[in-house]
Amino acid sequence: MKLSRISRAGSAVLVGALALTLAACGSDDPTGSGSAAPEESASGDLSGTLAGAGASSQESAMEAWRAGFQSQNPDVTVNYDPAGSGAGREQFLAGGVAFAGSDAALDDEELTTSQEVCGPDGAIDIPVYVSPIAVAFNLPGVDSLNLAPATIAGIFSGKITTWNDEAIAADNPGVELPDTAVTPVHRSDDSGTTENFTEYLAATAPDAWTWEADGVFPEDISGGESAQGTSGVVQAVQSAEGAVTYADASKVGELATASIKVGEEWVPFSPEAAAATVDASPRVEGRHEHDIAVEIDRTTTEAGVYPLVLVSYGIACLSYSDAEQGELVKGFLSYIVSEEGQQAAADAAGSAPLSEGIATDAQAAIEAITVG
Repeated sequence: MKLSRISRAGSAVLVGALALTLAACGSDDPTGSGSAAPEESASGDLSGTLAGAGASSQESAMEAWRAGFQSQNPDVTVNYDPAGSGAGREQFLAGGVAFAGSDAALDDEELTTSQEVCGPDGAIDIPVYVSPIAVAFNLPGVDSLNLAPATIAGIFSGKITTWNDEAIAADNPGVELPDTAVTPVHRSDDSGTTENFTEYLAATAPDAWTWEADGVFPEDISGGESAQGTSGVVQAVQSAEGAVTYADASKVGELATASIKVGEEWVPFSPEAAAATVDASPRVEGRHEHDIAVEIDRTTTEAGVYPLVLVSYGIACLSYSDAEQGELVKGFLSYIVSEEGQQAAADAAGSAPLSEGIATDAQAAIEAITVG
């Protein structure tokens, strides 16, 4: 990856990253930890500007990661544009940013394309952020609901149009449900959260959700509303009674949320249940030994798991021709997957820290990145 290409395109992400920069500067405790800034680490001799783009689900965690890493490396500036997973992968594969954040791993075609910017070894997917996807709604007087996969599919396919629909009532016996209109809100951008959500519905409710998993919400579903990014869909639901969306749980705030049916249990989202799902899931086969793409088992019925979950990745080249950029990527990703970095994300975003096994594999993958 050539520095000249990153420098030219890097300026394009500065506007999108400005909000993160201001947020980090405007907070007395941007990591959410409540503790003093960590002491400068051994990697404190790093310097330069690092540009990344991608998943908006990582936004809160990214603020904490940037603050923690830059406090240890005061001569480094990290910019991140939370433009969405699809946009982040596109910028990375075009050589515009040195790393990407994505709620979906690179597919086979994207892995092949990555060789054009990364060289023959291509790129790898490194888990950095595990979080449940919440089904969040605005229904005054109703603080929580149970929603089976087929019911969720009915809501977002437009077949369920009022909150007192018999399918919702069957999931919630004894709950007084209003006849308020249901307004489903989906992402308007190419979103890894959408891909995870539609993958979950396709796997768990194939009769009610007949579309394939995709980062772009099905265009042939009429009704409802759309909004850009995680914050956009949450804001849309906050402002409209009867609205419902799917979003990274760290962003839903005071909105009511649903428990989902797993086997015979109703399971609310939690970092622990999300982490349990990831640990019980296999790796995607046929990848580079340091590519840690996870194949989430959406249909598991194990106790205590929450399979409506996303694994968000840091996407990086296995080889950087520009030594400065390569060292910055390695240093930043190493901080992110470290115990300190994962705790900072958990404090700031409520995410589930990586398990010891995945964290160890992630660090080994980062160490395998070559520079210069």
